[in-house]
Amino acid sequence: MRMTPDEFLRWEHKAITLLGMSGAGKTTLANKLPKSNWFHFSGDYRIGTKYLQEPFLDNVKREAMKVPLLRDLLRSDSITITSNLTVNNLDPICAFLGKLGDTACGGLSVDEFKRRQRLHREAEVNAMRDVVHFIEKAHDIYGYPHFINDAGGSVCELGGTDALTVLATNTLILYLHVGPEREEDLLRRQRAQPKPLYYAEEFLDRSLAVYREEKALDSCDSIVPDDFVQWVFPRLVEYRRPLYLAIANDHGYSIDSESAESVRDEADFVDLVVSALGDARRR
Repeated sequence: MRMTPDEFLRWEHKAITLLGMSGAGKTTLANKLPKSNWFHFSGDYRIGTKYLQEPFLDNVKREAMKVPLLRDLLRSDSITITSNLTVNNLDPICAFLGKLGDTACGGLSVDEFKRRQRLHREAEVNAMRDVVHFIEKAHDIYGYPHFINDAGGSVCELGGTDALTVLATNTLILYLHVGPEREEDLLRRQRAQPKPLYYAEEFLDRSLAVYREEKALDSCDSIVPDDFVQWVFPRLVEYRRPLYLAIANDHGYSIDSESAESVRDEADFVDLVVSALGDARRR
């Protein structure tokens, strides 16, 4: 959605999507907006509670069934297994995605890893399609004047689907551009604590070929899971950067993550958006 600064200020029911790498500051920025005026929609939370909850729980139950005591209790319906996923606790999604590599080190086979990746992609597409419905619910049912969509870091890789069109048609897209210093901080955190991530399959296949050649590995079964995540993350950042920029240039606007850090409240946020819209018109 494109508009002038004046149009944005006059927009009675604002609907905004925050786009950027995980760790760029999207959630921090969204949380500066008062929950009394803004309906907060988390793409990752929707994925986990609506679209991946059953696959995640099935996976946990599959592991539990390997333990005789738990197997008997599950089969007799003596115990139940649930997830405690919240907006601030997305660990179940990470646990489901898992890491590729040696199963003895907690990794997943290529086939199983890709199966879960495909499920995540499908879930993310559906979650972004749901934005339209939640914009309507936010206003018509709950009475919120405005809507903010804290999108997942991999939304930029949903090309070939209608997800980005849905977002561009119904929301103002703001891309949080990360500068060199903040980007290095993201890389440092991922090196220190490698987290499971979603990868576009084409990118994954290409990266695996390069990684195996560099490490002289005969198969993916020999991959050390954390080592691959640490190795591939800088390449993922490079791969996604032009995708984010293309979305911002074609459908939305870019804001600097450092400027976003200075936002204290709703008024500052509105000023930041107005400035971004004005800068885009002057270019």
